[in-house]
Amino acid sequence: MSKGLVAFQPGGPEVLVWHDVPTGRPGEGEVRLRHTAIGVNFLDIYYRSGLYAWPEETMIPGAEAAGVVEEVGPGVTGFQPGDRVAYVMHHGAYREERVVHANKLIHLPEGISEQTAAGVLLKGLTAQYLVTSSYAVKAGDTVLVHAAAGGVGLLLGQWLKSLGARAIGTAGSAEKVALALEHGYDHVINYSEQDYMPVVSELTEGRGCAAVYDSVGNDTWRGSLKCLARFGMFVSFGQSSGMIRDFSFSDLAAGSFSANRPVLFDYIAGREELERRSGDLFGRLLSGGLRTEVSSTGRLQEAPIFHALLERRQTKGATVLIP
Repeated sequence: MSKGLVAFQPGGPEVLVWHDVPTGRPGEGEVRLRHTAIGVNFLDIYYRSGLYAWPEETMIPGAEAAGVVEEVGPGVTGFQPGDRVAYVMHHGAYREERVVHANKLIHLPEGISEQTAAGVLLKGLTAQYLVTSSYAVKAGDTVLVHAAAGGVGLLLGQWLKSLGARAIGTAGSAEKVALALEHGYDHVINYSEQDYMPVVSELTEGRGCAAVYDSVGNDTWRGSLKCLARFGMFVSFGQSSGMIRDFSFSDLAAGSFSANRPVLFDYIAGREELERRSGDLFGRLLSGGLRTEVSSTGRLQEAPIFHALLERRQTKGATVLIP
């Protein structure tokens, strides 16, 4: 019997319990995996806390993981025992073993470790669709990114630089400011010391930004709109400070703005989309055009500790759990 972290009711990190989790045999089109690395993301917290609805009475969090194929079910082609693979799904990864549909898996190329994949896949695919699809960044654009020293933020800084954009970030400490500057940002504002809105206005000579990528939510959305240029795009892709409240469609009239609330899983719903976007991500990692570091690792049983740190915004970069 394999084990995993199970929540029997929504709540804080303490509701996660180390518990027996039956795996079963793979059915038609399915694969059984042995997890070797599991990523930690705010999405896991949203489900654990009950902010996002549970599909069943119990919840196993965990949106991204990497591992080794142990067994394939009938009708599976393209995968065999021993293959190194990774996936992104809504939840269910905080466990030692798992059965998943083969269509959700991607092969890990040589040069991409399982720990790297578990720390970068969800964040990297998010960065990929943000700059190519939510708002297609062009050379010469000025873009603002909140939480610039977070897992997605560090990837966005590098990606924006590679596209020829000017990246402005916000971060909450001198250490995080320095880290973001090392990852492609032209300017990073320490919001614990100064108001970022007038600084953005000064940096853009009053014109504002072509786009704002905002994963913070309730604390920042009003300021994000004030940092936009005319016809700018507000991309709200997270809510680490809580869900946006009191937003009105008329708020966009301040500069004929556009806004979207994208969700990664819509951008990787099809097999072709998943392979194309992950291929772009892995190609940039292998070429050196994009670098990522796993900043923290711990045992899978220690996930509640890392949830608490993430909720207090005391982490930087990627955290990976090892079963």
